[in-house]
Amino acid sequence: MQNQSFQKFLKSLAVLTIGCFAGVASAQDTRVSINTGNPDGKLGALSRRPSVDKKETETADDFVLRQTTILNGASIVGLIPVGTQLTDITNVEVEIYQIFPGDSVQPPSGNVPSRANSPADVEIDSATRDASLGSLAFKATLLNGNFTVEKTVVNGINKKPGNVTHGEPSQTGEEVQIDITFTRPIVLPGGHYFFRPEVQVTNGDFLFVSAPRPIVAPGTAIPGDLQAWIRNADLSPDWLRIGTDIIAGDPPTFNMTFSLNGTAILTPGTPGQANCHGKTISGLTEQFGSVAAATSALGFPSVDSLQNAVQTFCEE
Repeated sequence: MQNQSFQKFLKSLAVLTIGCFAGVASAQDTRVSINTGNPDGKLGALSRRPSVDKKETETADDFVLRQTTILNGASIVGLIPVGTQLTDITNVEVEIYQIFPGDSVQPPSGNVPSRANSPADVEIDSATRDASLGSLAFKATLLNGNFTVEKTVVNGINKKPGNVTHGEPSQTGEEVQIDITFTRPIVLPGGHYFFRPEVQVTNGDFLFVSAPRPIVAPGTAIPGDLQAWIRNADLSPDWLRIGTDIIAGDPPTFNMTFSLNGTAILTPGTPGQANCHGKTISGLTEQFGSVAAATSALGFPSVDSLQNAVQTFCEE
C-alpha cells in the first residue's frame, strides 16, 4: 500500500515537473530579440541630438516584429572622438518610424531620388523615448579605444542633384556600446519599422557604426531587410539612402549596429476596436498569471503605466 502511494507521488511529481518546464519554454518562446550583428568598420553615420550650434542629424535602420510586442530595451554601437569620457555622453533619444508612405505627406517633395522603403516623414509619437525626460535609461561601455571606420557621413547630406558625395574621410575614435532600458516600455503591433537613436556628446559627435548587409552571425536575418537611411534638419522630412544615394560605391548598402529586445503578446486586442484594451489586458493576465506579474515581467514601473501603454496602443 505504501509502495502504491509512493508510486502515485512520483507520477504526480513528474507531471508537475513537466508542467513547470513547459511553462518556462513557453515564456522563452515569447521573447523577442533583434540583432543586426557586430560592427564591420565600413561606415560611421552621424546621429546626434540638436543643440545651439549643431543641427539634428538622424540615422535609421529597419527591423521587423512578427506580432504585437512590448519592447523594453535596445543597444547601439558607435564611435566617439578619442579622449572623450563616457560621462560626456549626456543624452540618448530613440524614435521609431513606420515605412513610407505611413505618417507622411503625399506626394513627396521630390527633393531626394526616392522615398520607397524609407522611414516615414514623422515618428510614431507614442514610441519616442528620451533620457532627459526619464522615459529611458542608458549605460555606455568602452569596447575599443582605437577603432576606425573606412567612411563617414556627417555633413554631406544634400538634396538632389547634389546627393552623391561618395561619403567623407575615414575616422578613428573610441568604439562604445550604449545599452538602453525603456523605463516606459514601447508597445507596437506586428509590422516593419525603422529604429532611430540619437546621442548627445559634449564637445563631440556620435557616429552610428555599420554592421554587415546581408546580416551575418551573431546577427539574425531580418525579413525584407532594408538599407540604412539618413537625414538632417535641412533635408527633413525627406531621407537619403546612405549607400545608394550618398556613397554610391562599394559596398552599395549598409545596416547599422543595434539590437532590440522585448516580449511578444500572445493574444492582443486589435487597435481601433472597442474591446482592444480589455482583450489585451485579459491576454496578458492569462500569459503571465496576473496583471501585476505582467507589469513586473515586462518592465513597467506600475500597473497604471502598463494600463496606459495598452490604452495608447489600442487608440492608434
